[in-house]
Amino acid sequence: MRVFPVQANYYQQFDADFDLDVPGEGYGGWKKAIVNLSLDHTAVVVMHAWDCGTREQYPGWYRAVEYIPRADETCRTVFPGLLNAIRESDLKLFHVVSSGEYYKKYSGYHRATQLTRNSPQPIEKVDSDPTLENLRKFRTENVFVGSHNSPDVRCGFENLDFPEAAEPVGDEGIAENSDQLFALCQADGVNHLIYAGFAINWCLLLSPGGMAEMHKRGIMCSAFRQAVTAVENKETARNETCKEIGLWRVALAYGFVFDVDDFVFGCSNHAR
Repeated sequence: MRVFPVQANYYQQFDADFDLDVPGEGYGGWKKAIVNLSLDHTAVVVMHAWDCGTREQYPGWYRAVEYIPRADETCRTVFPGLLNAIRESDLKLFHVVSSGEYYKKYSGYHRATQLTRNSPQPIEKVDSDPTLENLRKFRTENVFVGSHNSPDVRCGFENLDFPEAAEPVGDEGIAENSDQLFALCQADGVNHLIYAGFAINWCLLLSPGGMAEMHKRGIMCSAFRQAVTAVENKETARNETCKEIGLWRVALAYGFVFDVDDFVFGCSNHAR
């Protein structure tokens, strides 16, 4: 098996010290170690990297999703070096997309659909009723995204595209759901996915093709610290606390957290 060493961040969730006022402060916390990654069984997956247009085009979308500028900056400054290093190595590169049409012209999407000729069965749902619909309407208007923002969000999703820095190249696999991503992993012998994209505590964890679903299929799921951002709230946005908690959750439940520079250095030593 061909492997390459990379410095990884992991979280040591033991031992609680009950001699302390707060026993959890006895945990080891974040640590670093050199781990070996397989060139043959590891893939990087870029998830929900979108060209969301400008704030002038979709002001309501930006009002509801304040991380869009951070995601754009990550695409401009982090993705080019990271994706170039991956493409020059023997590692696989996949893309996970949202619903729409913007990705269906790419050969990598056609490959995924050919590997999964049977569409996944829709999940059975309970019947709704007027009371439930009113509760959902209340949440849309008062929790997220706000009735005055909804038209811009809807229009933005209707015009989604890849940002230039994250556009698929060649036959890089493109998946719109977990079945397609798993089929690509099986076809290419991948058992470890390292995620980049948006957002680490939301889509990357729970959307179709995200870590929770891929973990159930036996795939280790890790993330890049500098190649993700998070959904933040009023109380966390200044310090991006939700991003830190999201990365901790990945390290605790799914895999490792890699610094982009360390990963690029590691895989660049094994360029084609």
